[in-house]
This record gives sequence, C-alpha cells and structure tokens, in this order.
Amino acid sequence: MTETHSAAPAPSLDAGRRWRRMAGRTLRRPELGAFGATIFVFIVFGITAGDSGMFSVAGISNFLEVSAQLGILATFVALLMIGGEFDLSLGSMIGFSAIIIGIGVVQFGLPIWLTVLIAFGFAVVIGTLNGILVTRTRLPSFIVTLAGYFVLRGLSLTITRLLTGRTQIPYITKNSDEAGFVALFGGKFATGLFSWLGSIGLIPLRADGSLTIQGLPVSIAWWIGLTALATWILVKTRFGNWIYAVGGDAQAARNVGVPVTRVKILLFIGTACAATLFSVIQVMQSGSADVLRGTQKEFEAVIAAVIGGNLLTGGYGSAIGAFFGALIFGTVEQGFFYTGIDTDWFMVFLGVMVLAAVLFNNFVRRKATEAR
Repeated sequence: MTETHSAAPAPSLDAGRRWRRMAGRTLRRPELGAFGATIFVFIVFGITAGDSGMFSVAGISNFLEVSAQLGILATFVALLMIGGEFDLSLGSMIGFSAIIIGIGVVQFGLPIWLTVLIAFGFAVVIGTLNGILVTRTRLPSFIVTLAGYFVLRGLSLTITRLLTGRTQIPYITKNSDEAGFVALFGGKFATGLFSWLGSIGLIPLRADGSLTIQGLPVSIAWWIGLTALATWILVKTRFGNWIYAVGGDAQAARNVGVPVTRVKILLFIGTACAATLFSVIQVMQSGSADVLRGTQKEFEAVIAAVIGGNLLTGGYGSAIGAFFGALIFGTVEQGFFYTGIDTDWFMVFLGVMVLAAVLFNNFVRRKATEAR
C-alpha cells in the first residue's frame, strides 16, 4: 500500500506572503511620500549646501525652529483635514492672539500668564463658533472660516489702532518678572547638553568663550510633543476613529452613533488653540505683537499637511505626515538661503510639491481602497 504524505507549506512562501503584506501596508501609509521627500531634500541640500553651515549645529537649529513653528499649526490642521474641514482663519487668529496679549500687558498692566490664558479662552470661543456655524448652517468651512479670517484681522487692526494708535505693540516682555513663564514658550531646552558639546569642541565658541548657541528653541519640544499627542489620538483612541469616520462620510458616521457635531467643534477648537500657541511662542521670543503676524500661515499649514499625505477630501492622513511636511518646508526655506538660490523659487517649489503630493496621495488611497 502506498503511503501519502501531505506536504507542509514552505516556510519561505509564508515569509514571502508576510513580507508582501507588510510592504503593502507600508505603501499605503499616508506619510510615506513625505518621508521619502524628506530624505531626498536632505540629500540634495547635503550635496549643494553641505559646506555652507546649513548642517552645523546652528544651521540645524535654524531650520528646525522654522519647521517647528509651522509644524505646530500643521499638526492640528491635519486633524481638521482628516475630519473633512478647513480653517482659513488660522493666520488671523495668530495676529489676534498676539494683540490680546500685547494690549493686556502693555495697556492694562495684566500679568503675562493671565493674558495668555485669556488668549486661549478667546481661541476656544472662536473655534467653537466656527464649528457651530459649519455644522448648523451646512456651509462649507472654507466660506465660514474665510469670513472669520477677515473679521479677526479687522478686529485686530481696529482695536490696536484705537487703543495704541499703531499696529504694533512692543516691550511686552521687557522687565518682566515672569522669566520662567516666558521661557516656557520662548526659551531654550537641552542647554546642559549644548554646554557639554561646547566643552568638547563640537560647538564653536565666541571670542569671550561663550557658546554660539546655548540650546534648541523650546518650540521644537512643543512640536514633537504635540505631534506625538495627535498621533496617539488618531491611532489609539475612539476619538481618533471618530475623526477618520467623520472625514470619510459624515452621514454614515452619524448613523452609527458618532457625535459628528462635537467632533468637528473640538477640531476647530484645536486649530484655534494651535494658532494661539504659535502666537504665544512668537510673542515670547520677540517681546512684541503685530496685527499682521501670521499672514498666509493658514496656507503654509495646509501645504505642510498636504505634503504630509493628508487628503483635501478628508478621511485619510496622519499627524506624522504633517510633521514631515513641516520639516520639508522649513528645510527648503532655509536651504535656499544657505545655497544662495533666489528665494522666489521657493514658491515654485511649494507649488510643485503640493501637486506632486496630491497626485501621490490620491494614487496611494486608490490602491488602499482596491486592496480592501
């Protein structure tokens, strides 16, 4: 009698399937394109600007600071875009928050910490109003927040000129006894590490023996921390699932019990508070406020989010992608300065990057949908 034996599946085949599945999941990640573009940008500037000081400690600090401030905005813009909405009042909110802080301190003698809390209070109110108007009127968020853009910018100009006679408020932090609070937003961190690097000769010293750079701007720590928080929300919480559901199909999400209105209101509050944080950081660093501060930042934040893989149609994207999008933005902006390229070309680069990112993201999402 002939014995038959069932052949065990070849381990190599199982490993091959696992590898293909893993590769497929990786290719469908929204931040993949931005990650690849980041590597490409660093390689290009490493070749063209490697000996210009761009990748010295001071140079790295410069482009990380630019990336960080934009990245704070882009993180929450990404969450709002995943939820299917836009906030074009972001830039005006930055100027409005700065004026609230400046007027509160200079005109009314309030402590800085209190004016910052008041600014965040206004951000919560304005974000709530944006969310309510969008959800109750069913008007596109583009229209609602565009109106908010003009209202907030006009209020900033009117109130500042009425109370001060000009559009700038200087000396907000001068002679302040709240140095610790100011440093929380406008100071530096990792100062001990930089002192050690200077002692072993990795950071150049001035003629008097002091460090040329004492630490990294604290805005970088805020950027990393908020990106981690947003990623945790999207990946690990029910609220993150709600954001994706609302952006994908709000009516379907509502039918399965997702509180669509609450989600959108909270997302608009998030972008308003991000704009206020951006404003606080700039005020604490410069010690002044300007009604025109934040101009075009709403578009730059959307660009960073789009480059990072967040679709304009909602329901798809990540905070990590926005992180890389902001890093690309800051690196290229500073890279043009270090290489001596006419900065007018930076706008051309942004346009090309946005178009390439949208095409790539649409392709990835289509493949991800076909694979389900």
